[in-house]
Amino acid sequence: MWLYFLKRMALAIAIIAIAVALMFLMIRAVPGDPAAILLGPRSTPEMRALLHEQMGLDKPLVVQIITFFGGLLHGNLGFDVFSQRPVADIVLEQLPFTIELILVSILWAVVVAVPLGCYSAVRRNSFVDQVAGVLAVATIAIPSFVMAVYALLIFAVTLRWLPAIGAGNGFWDGLIHLILPGFAIGVGWVGYISRLVRASMLEILGENHIRMARSFGISEWRIVARYALPLAILPTVTILGVGIAWLLSSAVFIEVVFARPGIGALIVNAVNTRNYPIVMGVVLVTTLLIVTATTLSDLINAFLDPRTREKL
Repeated sequence: MWLYFLKRMALAIAIIAIAVALMFLMIRAVPGDPAAILLGPRSTPEMRALLHEQMGLDKPLVVQIITFFGGLLHGNLGFDVFSQRPVADIVLEQLPFTIELILVSILWAVVVAVPLGCYSAVRRNSFVDQVAGVLAVATIAIPSFVMAVYALLIFAVTLRWLPAIGAGNGFWDGLIHLILPGFAIGVGWVGYISRLVRASMLEILGENHIRMARSFGISEWRIVARYALPLAILPTVTILGVGIAWLLSSAVFIEVVFARPGIGALIVNAVNTRNYPIVMGVVLVTTLLIVTATTLSDLINAFLDPRTREKL
């Protein structure tokens, strides 16, 4: 297990380095002079040249990349062009809002989807199974931002049950403000996870060790919970690890729709103003989140199923 852990950590570091380098090159390839956009149409060549020097854009591209990675080794992500505050401080101020949104979204989706998938597998072709199948396809097909707009119009504007914008003040107020955006992101995952758990559970329930457990007179639900679910949940753990990228991209739209703080709104503003340090800081943090989530899912799978340790 330790050897697998070390290999997975080395792979994660390599992925982060490659992803950040590629994003660095892609940002520099965006047309337009960032200094002219930041300073406005009345800026002089001298002002633009000074800003280029402050942002390091006057140096060759190779030197810019080396300087950026050198700063990362010392925990320096650069400084915001407008406020001159450290990028790390700005990103870390907004990151908790996005993380809590993702956690609430995926938590309620898993709590609802896993029992629903197990029940659909045990009571296959029942009325609940058929209804769950139809709703799963419908919720998966609807984009999260469309779900967010309709949820906002129905529950916040028409019925006025829930707040429409902002993140709230305090724990309970913040939790209430998370209901609509968390529902918009997580509802699609309810259908996806429930169908995935159902398919995995049906496969596991037909294996020999399940038949052996039934021959000893063990109740069906105990067999499902103790013997089938730990194996059937493995694909779901993998999908959740990979799906963190989809969740982050959904959070960008949701934070804009509900006017919530977070790294989604932060990166949208940074891209519009060509604020390179903020963009690179957000990209680095999101890459770390994605790689960390996929690494944890692989480690959990390796712990639950030792056969997966030999695949790396």
